[in-house]
Amino acid sequence: MSASTSTGTYTPKPGAAPLPRMIAAQAALETKMLLRNGEQLLLTVVIPTLLLVLFGSVDIVDTGAGSAVDFLAPGVLALAVMSTAFTGQAIATGFERRYGVLKRLAVSPLPRWGLMTAKTLSVLVTEILQVALLTVIAFAMGWSPHGNPFAVLLLLILGTAAFSGLGLLMAGTLKAEATLAAANLVFLLLLVGGGVIVPLDKFPDAAQSVLGLLPISALSDGLRDVLQHGAGMPWGDLGILAVWAVLGLGAAARFFRWE
Repeated sequence: MSASTSTGTYTPKPGAAPLPRMIAAQAALETKMLLRNGEQLLLTVVIPTLLLVLFGSVDIVDTGAGSAVDFLAPGVLALAVMSTAFTGQAIATGFERRYGVLKRLAVSPLPRWGLMTAKTLSVLVTEILQVALLTVIAFAMGWSPHGNPFAVLLLLILGTAAFSGLGLLMAGTLKAEATLAAANLVFLLLLVGGGVIVPLDKFPDAAQSVLGLLPISALSDGLRDVLQHGAGMPWGDLGILAVWAVLGLGAAARFFRWE
């Protein structure tokens, strides 16, 4: 074998991997880190599951006519989306920003928008696992959903986009400790006042009109209309989620600080 042939055959070709492969690898890494984080698993999996089992088994809150699990399951699915796309992502990204992880990743061959795409894919993978687990538990408790699966999918996607934008906005503008406190506080407030466990009609009329515009209220109410009442496409709730998604993602893209 000649020297030229040997050199041509074994000469390395340095360069970045194809972009889809980089995004997929980063998404897999983000998902593994999320699933290995005990605190995040508590927030994203354990708490929604406990709420569904507890409030679905014990008559603590008046959920109106019909089975309690038929009311609770859609709200808990909405809570699972919020816990992953907003609270969990905000806290994790906030501390990655504090420790300089995002700064280092920003100078890698993976573009910044590719990193955010990978984070979003990781959120979606986690949500699929959450929804599957909660659905199995709800079915075991006697849940009987109705409605159009496409409407449910659209609600979940828009809800994920809305909460993801808000989570990234918080993580990219506040300090990590402030993000930790604010994200958990918002989670608790929306759990109580977002129609997840307590029906919105239990609140005063003036409060209902405001609470109904929140993304968690729109997501839980839309899922409930479809899955519990067999409604068609919940355009009003989809519109609210779309507005929150545009505002949240737009503000995150505009104001996110990588350092």
